[in-house]
Amino acid sequence: MREAEMRESEMRESEMTGGVSRSAGTQAGATATGGASTTTGWAGYTASGPDSPGRCVLAGSRRHDDPGFLIRPADGPLLVAYRALRREIFVREQGLFAGSDADDIDDDPRCHVLVALAPDGTLLGGVRLAPATSADIGWWTGSRLVVDPRSRAKGLGPALIRAACALAENQQVLRFEATVRARYESMFTEIGWIRLGDREIAGAPHVWMRWPIDRIERQAQAAKAMLAQALTPLRAQPMGLGGRGFRGDDGAPVPGTDLIAACDAILPSMVERDPEWAGWCSVLVNLNDLSAMGAEPVGMLDAVGAPNHSILTRVLRGLSRAAEAWQVPVLGGHTQLGVPAALSVTALGRTETPVRGGGGRVGDEIRLTADLGGDWRPGYSGRQWDSSSRRTGEELRALGRFVARTAPTAAKDVSMAGFAGTAGMLAEAAGVGAELDIARIPRPAGASVAEWLTCFPGFAMITADRAGAPIAPAGPAESAVCGVLTSAPGVRLRWPDGTTTTAVHGTVTGLGES
Repeated sequence: MREAEMRESEMRESEMTGGVSRSAGTQAGATATGGASTTTGWAGYTASGPDSPGRCVLAGSRRHDDPGFLIRPADGPLLVAYRALRREIFVREQGLFAGSDADDIDDDPRCHVLVALAPDGTLLGGVRLAPATSADIGWWTGSRLVVDPRSRAKGLGPALIRAACALAENQQVLRFEATVRARYESMFTEIGWIRLGDREIAGAPHVWMRWPIDRIERQAQAAKAMLAQALTPLRAQPMGLGGRGFRGDDGAPVPGTDLIAACDAILPSMVERDPEWAGWCSVLVNLNDLSAMGAEPVGMLDAVGAPNHSILTRVLRGLSRAAEAWQVPVLGGHTQLGVPAALSVTALGRTETPVRGGGGRVGDEIRLTADLGGDWRPGYSGRQWDSSSRRTGEELRALGRFVARTAPTAAKDVSMAGFAGTAGMLAEAAGVGAELDIARIPRPAGASVAEWLTCFPGFAMITADRAGAPIAPAGPAESAVCGVLTSAPGVRLRWPDGTTTTAVHGTVTGLGES
């Protein structure tokens, strides 16, 4: 989290939406009153008393002394006490609500409440956050921030805000916003929030703000950002990196033939941790690459290194099982024992009309075709979706022929950069940008939007084509139009309220137009 320290003048301010109670800290056994009212934004920030020697990291201090409070989730009596403190401030003191400040968010079982407690259990403040839509698509809002002014804990308000931001990211949130009393804009800005616009609540000026969450960009950069610099020496040759029109593609045309070659390696840690799954995936990822090029696979070559016979046997078992399922033979390769774990596969396929990754144009529709069956691979929850190991060979081969049958203007299989990052790669190769409609992206019920946009999804193809172009059947997979290629570089997400947020600024690989 970014560091910020409250100015003493802000610590003593008492007039803002939500705001300050002049009573002593509410005990956890206090009772809240029911009722309903409209929702305001972040329900106030209140100042602490004189300086306390205790600070904490969340409060913006570089010291790690006892801060004088503990922030934790609220339930039972603590939730009752938090609502009682809100009533004391919003209803009795500030008159923002008639009778009660309770609303539908309080009744939403998905709502999270964080409270700050003194060492003796006294409630010092709290804040709530919840999804902004009926179906949780990763857009949440924060509200009803309240801190008792009798608290002597320095930086309690900023600490609650930071804790809410951390909880939001932990809950797979991609868009987190709040409406803040205008005079406290600088406090949120110091923490790292971004100003979006002006609003008015209960006759008072407020500011609409957003906490920047860069999960998608971090994933894309970690997976692909080093490519341009690392591969520079290989670009000098005429056919280097696939040659003009195919640079950065999932596979490369073999000059003078109708062959497409693809090559992928598996992480050594995965080979050691889950050898049979690693062997299966070495086939899966390579045949997905050929599929994205519209090629029919004809054979594979493998290179395996293993520290012991057990790992070697299990890797080859997984590889053999996958080759049999897809009916693609392993033609040869290289095997070493007593060496660090290593696994890579080269796959060969045929097509007279390879589909480029960079063939899209501004205005083309972005479609996602994905197999939503299965579940997270045990040990890789949120990172690797496994649908393929449960499919029949016939189903797997039907998935593999989808791109060839559709013949789109551009295609890429979703790689470790995730759906959003791979969409950025497809757009980058065409010299354009991508805008994805969050609500229209097909995803499994067991995956959050954030997880699905950043994970390896098993089988998932991104295609681009003119509006209304036909999409061929894809066996057990589902297809949906869920975006458009744009003239602005990067990747943006479009939300149900019409707002767009930037998921990836600029290019993903740096390789540029293919």
